[in-house]
Amino acid sequence: MEPIRAILLPGSVLPAQPAYGALIEALGPGVDAVAKDLELYAGDAPPPGWTLDTESVGVLREAGVRGWKAFHLVGYSGGGAAALAFAAKHPEHLLSLTLLEAAWAGNWDWSPAHAELWKQYAQLESLPPEQFMPAFMRLGVKSDVVLPPPPQGPPPPWMAKRPAGIKAFVEEFKTYDLDRARLAAFTKPVLFVLGGLSNPNDYGEVADRLAAVVSDFRLEVFADRHHFDPPHRIEPDRLAGLLREHWKRAEGPPD
Repeated sequence: MEPIRAILLPGSVLPAQPAYGALIEALGPGVDAVAKDLELYAGDAPPPGWTLDTESVGVLREAGVRGWKAFHLVGYSGGGAAALAFAAKHPEHLLSLTLLEAAWAGNWDWSPAHAELWKQYAQLESLPPEQFMPAFMRLGVKSDVVLPPPPQGPPPPWMAKRPAGIKAFVEEFKTYDLDRARLAAFTKPVLFVLGGLSNPNDYGEVADRLAAVVSDFRLEVFADRHHFDPPHRIEPDRLAGLLREHWKRAEGPPD
């Protein structure tokens, strides 16, 4: 039997391997899961002209190297937004889509609270790096959530790239044309995983708006999780079970 084939895109902070290592281990045999780093961080600064379509090109390249014509795509946060853009542009390559708190889902039908939140995200651009990340994290969770302190010791070298990368995502979301009609025509199963402690005006609204557009949409809530202790790192076994179920339904019964 052919293995299940999946490409996993990380968010705008952790690189792919530390983000998804526990989940890939929990998925176990029979799943060929590739944790692919974002094109955004291929160099020391965001590539000139980078867009969400740049990430789609990277996904197609990764699949092509492996000889995959169709696969499952998983994306967390900014990687979730990139996965949505891929689904709109290249649906013929996807067997299913999984969004782990996608950071953005187009610029239509925003509530006043969501619009106000994005004004606050835009205001982060003027902050120095040492203030940027704590403020960015604060916006992503409910007001009573206690965020973990930063790790002790010097930050890893890749962390220096993250403020510029996050700002690139925020700028891109202002102008990228995510085709609502093409998403509405996407018929493959879509699983959205949401943390119950994440900011409902952010990721909760993204889930609600996608549920109103996508035809085959399932929401799964992890009540005790939020955007910065996500299920793929904290509850990988439970998420692995959901993914296997999701992928099995997408691929249908064996011949």
